[in-house]
Amino acid sequence: MNTLTSFACKSWSTFDKSRRADFIAPLLLRIYLAPIFILAGWGKLTALDDTAWYFGEYLGLPMPGLMALLAGLAEFVGGICLLVGFAVRLSAVPLMITMLVAAFSAHWQFGWHALPESTLTVPWEWRTDLIAEANERKAAAISLLKEHGNYAWLSETGSFTVLKNGIEFAATYFLMLLVLFFIGGGRYLAVDWWLARHFACKKSVE
Repeated sequence: MNTLTSFACKSWSTFDKSRRADFIAPLLLRIYLAPIFILAGWGKLTALDDTAWYFGEYLGLPMPGLMALLAGLAEFVGGICLLVGFAVRLSAVPLMITMLVAAFSAHWQFGWHALPESTLTVPWEWRTDLIAEANERKAAAISLLKEHGNYAWLSETGSFTVLKNGIEFAATYFLMLLVLFFIGGGRYLAVDWWLARHFACKKSVE
């Protein structure tokens, strides 16, 4: 028992030393999310009329013009903030709200999975009927392409599928942003950390 306890303590001490590199995790989250939001926000801001039409006519959101502008700004400005590590926790809030709006207004009715996975990767998928129907249509489309087209050429850069369009991506981004909201942008490679050190509030970012 003492040997086991000693091993556990040494293991814990070893893992605890890895905290010296704990800035890597939030840095990678920021680098992963930043271009996604920057490009999405820029796309909305440079096509506000089309985005407002989609928000109003397709999603049924109130004040679609204002919503399009706010969503575009939240994603574009928030993405830049994530990239440089400035106001990360604050920026995460409007981005999380944007993901919630997207999940419930545009994707909820399609269930969880973004693609019609024949083998469910999560137990909480609530639109398995759409998976079955999408796979049926996928099989029909592939059959037509093989019969009437050069399927080898058409599929050489990737197999064909059907977009199920569930909340999977929006929910995943939300969870990643939630982590950044609680832990911040990390040490060393975030503007927030250096500002906190400069203004003598280092403990708030550690």
